Amino acid sequence: MSDITLNASAKVAEAAPRSAPISQIGFVGWMRANLFSGWLSTAVTLLLAYMIVRWAIGFVDWAFINAVWSVPNNQTQACRDLRGTGACWAVINEKHRFILFGTYPYEEHWRPALCIALFVGLYIVSAMRRFWRKELALIWVGVLTLIGVLMWGGVLGMPYVPQERWGGLVITLILATFGLALAFPLAILVALGRRSKLPAIKALCVLYVELIRGVPLISLLFMASVMFPLFLPEGMNIDKLLRAQLAIILFAGAYLAEVVRGGLQSLSKGQYEAADALGLSYWQKTGFIILPQALRLVIPPLVNTFIGFFKDTSLVLIIGIFDLLTAGKTAIIEPAWQGFGIEVYLTVGAIYFIFCFAMSKYSQGLEAELNRHGRR
Repeated sequence: MSDITLNASAKVAEAAPRSAPISQIGFVGWMRANLFSGWLSTAVTLLLAYMIVRWAIGFVDWAFINAVWSVPNNQTQACRDLRGTGACWAVINEKHRFILFGTYPYEEHWRPALCIALFVGLYIVSAMRRFWRKELALIWVGVLTLIGVLMWGGVLGMPYVPQERWGGLVITLILATFGLALAFPLAILVALGRRSKLPAIKALCVLYVELIRGVPLISLLFMASVMFPLFLPEGMNIDKLLRAQLAIILFAGAYLAEVVRGGLQSLSKGQYEAADALGLSYWQKTGFIILPQALRLVIPPLVNTFIGFFKDTSLVLIIGIFDLLTAGKTAIIEPAWQGFGIEVYLTVGAIYFIFCFAMSKYSQGLEAELNRHGRR
């Protein structure tokens, strides 16, 4: 009897599952499979690691240890004495207001600073799904109206500031936010129009998309700045910023329309037939069944387009509008600060990266969340 019990215990012990070796799973396993899978892979990994460490040490020395953070009265000799061994962040300390606010009156800088904070707050609120209600549209209208009042002034004791004095980061956010916020609904309507059974509507939408996509954004900005005023009645003039904004809206709308149309075409006919079987009207079917699924499928290309157009706002330089990048370039024209462009471009690039990276990470999280809900 005891022999039978011992044999049974031995078989149970043999059948018990064993965990995989730590060298085959987890981070260690990933490194072994991808970075140290053979002698050549190991050599390349070690060489790249050595180069990265050397670069990182050199960058820390240049950017932090040997850097000059401030100079008195634009006396930049201390920065020039470094001869490239350290960064001169004093240029950012001296010119950060110009980079962020352009030539906006110094004593009124609190107004564009508040507008930047309102933009960031609007982005954060819009990213939270619990605020995805009809009231969110009213919040957008209210905040954008408040931003316009703050920037122009002329009311509530605030002096009027013409658009020519605007510049810096706030211009970039205005162009990107208004442009994409208005281009997205336009893109949805154009994408639906391209799939319309009405020949006139379909032809107009196809003509708009192909015409806009066939020319670069720079040409549209030139036309909005130079050609468009020629067609206006005598004595009538439209603000240069508004003309640039319209060009960006039309350009972004054409590209976003093709992204949305791709999502619409990716849905199976069964979704349309199921909506028709429920007796839904065209707009009910589109709003409740088709569009939510189509937009979920094209979140990555949509966000990629958003990021591209956020950076393309720098092209307004050619029509004399001082966006973030142009303000950074202009900040180092002053003779005292010439030669310190690397620090300025790194700062401007970091600002662009923060906004673009935030959009990218949010889109990844949103896509994963919607996919989880879609599988339930």
